[in-house]
Amino acid sequence: MSEIHTPQRVAVIGGGLAGSEAAWALAHRDIEVTLFEMKPERFSPAHTESGLAELVCSNSLRSDDTTTAVGQLKREMESAGSLIMDAARKTRVPAGKALAVDRHAFSAAVTSALEAHPRIGLRRQEIRSLTDPALSGFDAVVVAAGPLASETLAADLVQRIGGEDLYFYDAIAPIVNTDSVDMDVAFWASRYNPEEKDYLNCPMDEATYYRFRQALLDGDKVPAREFEKSVHFEGCLPVETLAERGELALAYGPLKPVGLEDPRTGKQAFAVVQLRPENAAKTMCNLVGFQTKLTYPEQKRVFRMIPGLEQAEFVRMGSIHRNTFVNAPRVLLPHLELRDMPGVYLAGQITGVEGYVESAASGFWLGKFLGGRLHGEAVDLPPVETAMGALLGHLSTPNKHFQPMNVNFGLMPPLGVRAKKARRKELYAERADRAWQHWLEGQTTEEQA
Repeated sequence: MSEIHTPQRVAVIGGGLAGSEAAWALAHRDIEVTLFEMKPERFSPAHTESGLAELVCSNSLRSDDTTTAVGQLKREMESAGSLIMDAARKTRVPAGKALAVDRHAFSAAVTSALEAHPRIGLRRQEIRSLTDPALSGFDAVVVAAGPLASETLAADLVQRIGGEDLYFYDAIAPIVNTDSVDMDVAFWASRYNPEEKDYLNCPMDEATYYRFRQALLDGDKVPAREFEKSVHFEGCLPVETLAERGELALAYGPLKPVGLEDPRTGKQAFAVVQLRPENAAKTMCNLVGFQTKLTYPEQKRVFRMIPGLEQAEFVRMGSIHRNTFVNAPRVLLPHLELRDMPGVYLAGQITGVEGYVESAASGFWLGKFLGGRLHGEAVDLPPVETAMGALLGHLSTPNKHFQPMNVNFGLMPPLGVRAKKARRKELYAERADRAWQHWLEGQTTEEQA
């Protein structure tokens, strides 16, 4: 790989959230970008459509409340011109306090923007290794192939960085046709806000709940491959794995009934399964928190035990796939360049961030950093008081058992003041916003110099 001196060309491998964001940020710094995407030539086990930025797990980008860490991260990205956040705002669907999108419209918006940019060339081609002839002549290479990087590319990367092969399993929730739900049982409401019709709710009485939990425990699951151990990310546990943790684990987790009143009885049910609309027309809904390892036949059998879903038509079944990530503190520099391979950078979930927004954020940061570096500018890491800086800090903090992480206020330095829990969140967000604006102003000044 040539030493970087002048702004020329960057190869970005992978057209997911991180790759799309990195390509966009680089192109806006007048860098010529070639974006390699293996679809539709080849699909991962979880992808089914040819568009870029395909959302395979959920259509939710989680909380939009700026007093949450992920809400603050969204605000930071938006203030600096994030492509992913712009597309999400344009394609959002009602989801209470969450930012959810019509995933098809979202992918189309991102794809159209990237295809139309004069400094981005989209090549539908699989990159099988970092020595692939297609990468010749680039000043830098960004590997944003996602947690489902092709086995050949992942194997090549592991061979080059050495160390342990880190991975975890991520399961996908099923989607049903809304008109197949029994509306004599299910009802539209948002938790604590019954007047908001953002979620479709299926209430369970106590006996039904326990029968359903037992069915989850007894149902046939897709086994892990013989040479792999199933290691699940705590924030995305398969529903049957959560059921194994105790009789009421589901009732206190994704099936918690708090804030939802069954209009048939005027009372709170023992448990409630929530379905979130997939599009603005609410023609499809996904089962919130129902990531699963159950086989397809078992999914139909067990999930149709849910009141209101007895005749459910499944648009997409849940599935399970392997997510690959590196030991970032050991193999990456703080700005996401491989320690042993100058000029090669990683972005997205393969770095050890977890979540749609976090993946996009890492690509966003890398695009800004690399764009500045190629122009001979020094781009400082965002302060750890910001959501972006805290997330990047997680990737550079040594940890004996490094694991993927969502952004959270616990990654930031302590406030140094005593305050009630709700106020602490506000203080973290207010401090983060001030720090981000100060950092952003400094970067803008540098770019204009």
